[in-house]
Amino acid sequence: MSTTVLSAKDLVMKFGGITATNHVTLDLKQGARHALIGPNGAGKTTLINLLTGVLQPTSGSITLEGQDITQLAPYQRVRRGMVRTFQINQLFDSLTPLETLAMTVSQHQGLGNKWWQALGAKKGVTERCEQLLEQFHLTSVMDQQTKVLAYGKRRLLEIAIALACKPRVLLLDEPVAGVPAGEREELLQTVAALPTDVSVLLIEHDMDLVFSFAKRMTVLVNGTVLTEGDPDTIANDPQVKAVYLGHGDELNDTLGAATHG
Repeated sequence: MSTTVLSAKDLVMKFGGITATNHVTLDLKQGARHALIGPNGAGKTTLINLLTGVLQPTSGSITLEGQDITQLAPYQRVRRGMVRTFQINQLFDSLTPLETLAMTVSQHQGLGNKWWQALGAKKGVTERCEQLLEQFHLTSVMDQQTKVLAYGKRRLLEIAIALACKPRVLLLDEPVAGVPAGEREELLQTVAALPTDVSVLLIEHDMDLVFSFAKRMTVLVNGTVLTEGDPDTIANDPQVKAVYLGHGDELNDTLGAATHG
C-alpha cells in the first residue's frame, strides 16, 4: 500500500463569518498524480495556501512525511520538500532561463549568492542546469531574457525552477492557465513526464490536462470535499456532473471525451 506523503486532516479556514474550507481532509500518496478540481469559489486556492503555509488554518492539521508542519512558514516547508508553482508567473524578467536555474540550483546546493561564479565554476550546478533545460525544452531559449519568452516557455521555466529544488511534493497551480493553444501540447507532455518519485497535486480547470494526468481526483465544492476517486468514477458521478459541471451538454461532452479519448 502506498505511503501517504502529505496529509491534510479536518482543515477549516474561516474569514470572519465565511468558511472557505470546511473540514477538508486530503491524502497525497507517494508518487501520486492527484488532481484537485472544482468550480470557481470552491476553495481550491485557499486549500493550497493552507498546505503551503501562506495561510494558517482556523483548525485542523497538516503533516508532510509524518511530521506536523501546520505551523511552519512557507520557506520551511520548501526546505522539507514541498514546492509550489503559481497560477501567475513569478519570474525574474531580466534574467535568462540559464541564469534563473543557476541561481535556484546554487541556492539549493548551499552556494547562496555565489551563483554567478558557480554557473561556470561548479560542475554540479552546470550539469543540473543542462539537465533541466533539456527536460523542459528550454535549451533553445536558455540565453534569452525571460521577458521575451513565449508564455508557454515561461510556464515550463516555472516548473523547471520547482524541480530544481528537488521536491518530494509538487503543487502545480493551473500550469496551463493563459497558455495559447499552440503552446499547450509541449507543456502537457512535460507535465506528464515529471519524475515518478515526485508526488504531484494538480489544481486545474482544464479537463483535458486533468484527465490525461490524474490517477486520482478530489472534487471540492463550497469549501467541502464532494467526492474523491479515480477519473472514471469522477466522470460518471451524477453529483459531479450536476454540481461541478452543471447540466450543459458541452461540458459533459468535454468530460466524456477526456475520459474516453
